Amino acid sequence: MSAFILMARRTVPGLASAFILTAASAAGQELQLDVHQQLARDLFQELIEINTVESEGTAPAAEAMARRLLDAGFAPEDVNIVGPDDRKVNLVVKLRGRNTGRAPILLLAHLDVVEALRSDWTIDPWTFTETDGYYYGRGVTDDKDEAAIYTANLIRYKQEGFVPDRDIIVALTADEEGGPANGVQWLLENRRDLIDAEYAFNEGGGGALKDGMRQLNSVQASEKVYQNFQLQATNSGGHSSLPRDDNAIYDLTGALMRIGRYHFPVMLNEVTEAYFRGTAAVEGGAIAEDILGVLEDPANQSAVARLQAFPHLNARLRTTCVATRLSGGHADNALPQTAGALVNCRILPNHNPAQVLLTLRELAGPSVEVTPAAEPNPSPPSPLTPSLLGLIEQITEEMWPGVPVVPVMSTGATDGLYLRRAGIPTYGVSGLFGDVDDNRAHGQDERILIESFYQGQEFLYRLVRALSGTIS
Repeated sequence: MSAFILMARRTVPGLASAFILTAASAAGQELQLDVHQQLARDLFQELIEINTVESEGTAPAAEAMARRLLDAGFAPEDVNIVGPDDRKVNLVVKLRGRNTGRAPILLLAHLDVVEALRSDWTIDPWTFTETDGYYYGRGVTDDKDEAAIYTANLIRYKQEGFVPDRDIIVALTADEEGGPANGVQWLLENRRDLIDAEYAFNEGGGGALKDGMRQLNSVQASEKVYQNFQLQATNSGGHSSLPRDDNAIYDLTGALMRIGRYHFPVMLNEVTEAYFRGTAAVEGGAIAEDILGVLEDPANQSAVARLQAFPHLNARLRTTCVATRLSGGHADNALPQTAGALVNCRILPNHNPAQVLLTLRELAGPSVEVTPAAEPNPSPPSPLTPSLLGLIEQITEEMWPGVPVVPVMSTGATDGLYLRRAGIPTYGVSGLFGDVDDNRAHGQDERILIESFYQGQEFLYRLVRALSGTIS
């Protein structure tokens, strides 16, 4: 059965008919989009078909969106292309408010994408492709969907004559996926005046679909701390015909096995407690019983042992460390003089990285040296402000009755960490629903449900407008 037919069971009375995507649309007929949706689609296609991998840079995409905004009537002084060089630029645009004294809202999305090889995909990753109810292309979920939506919605506010009671700022940035010129860091250090805000919306949250049904709408309020550690075993070596018990590869292997078997302690915080409460309500059954058992007593080892079998739950219970790179030896006929590994840790925001290092050194033992590959970059959780979460819940209920809003801590990293460190609370919120069993971000044949794209556009339009004025 078509995903569109399944979704139609939860469409919302009162939405414009052009907003409802029908089963006929999924079957291949031309979609009936309203003017605002058509603009979002056009911007989306334009962004996808501009290659913005690290080696290409973000300038063409930023300039393309700037032209759209200028053509829509934004003043040149409110459309700024800035950055450290001509390739790694950031676009920052402002819809001016009524100067009521309220601090701006910042809407953040990144223009850069990870590499994609045509030989790895069944379609061209740099061609915006529409088929079987999906849009395909590199960046359709990470993160050009939100870049297109924010730009289209800002133009819509302008065309409607909406004057917010605070400035609304959209920032489309460079090098979130890696590279030497991270746009958010650069803006904070060099042009904070352009992006300073009461709070920001970013990627990292969104809706979860399971078997075609909406489970929850998540709001990312914190994220784990990314840190790599280098493990190194050394030995004097010798001829391989005369093996000894002290072998660098064996020493390293033993250390990695001990690290692999180790489970860091359960450490809950405000965001993860809210996440687990919401998840228990959605999951039900034995999983819910175990979650509630851990919430009541984090030392409930039997419940923890059952929950840690699910990677997405285990990663939110505790700090995790995993070996991701390995090297060793220097010749086929020689005892290894060195053996090394990289262990990637995702550390809870309330877990001291120095303590993680001490634990890894204890596990590795005296024969293996453990050193941080770089300094950690922790960020404080954003507060679960009742008024903000309440409005997200209200609009979620209007659009998808019965779908709960659940705060979440991301196990990966986003640019939100830089804003949080700078004192700008940041929330991953989008209203973009994706199948929990079909996450193709950074992967082959990246895709987004067409219906999800336009409903996310509507959700963000309503949310930002409600936070900066009233819905007419």
